[in-house]
Amino acid sequence: MRTSVHLLLFASAIAIAVGTFGPLLDSLKPQHISFDNLRNGFPDGQSMEQLGHQSVSLWTSLAIGLLAVAAVILIAALVGARTLAALGVLVGLAGLGVLTWRLDQNFDDQLRHDYSDLLSGSWGLYLVGGGLIVALLCVLAPRERKRVGV
Repeated sequence: MRTSVHLLLFASAIAIAVGTFGPLLDSLKPQHISFDNLRNGFPDGQSMEQLGHQSVSLWTSLAIGLLAVAAVILIAALVGARTLAALGVLVGLAGLGVLTWRLDQNFDDQLRHDYSDLLSGSWGLYLVGGGLIVALLCVLAPRERKRVGV
């Protein structure tokens, strides 16, 4: 990989790791979302604020998954492994996709009507999503050609 691609992947991994500790929607952070919620869906009758205040251990939350994605992309940037970076990006995008799907199942009306309020302080979502998009673009960048006979 090119040096600029390594640097951008490194910066993307840092952005994803920092964004993991920020709010995704309103007061909802990755630390508040457990893997059980992603697998089975959120409980009925629970509001977005109640989800934001539930206590989930770090090891069973979405935050550990996003931190693992950031670590994989960081290792791929340091080693130069394009397939490892692609794997990290795909897992990160899948995690955000499942979260979006589960939130849409239970909070569809609230997300459609109050999206401007819910996204106003979502710097964690912007960092994680932006980092994953930049990392995806880095993975899709063409490889550097080897010069022969120079």
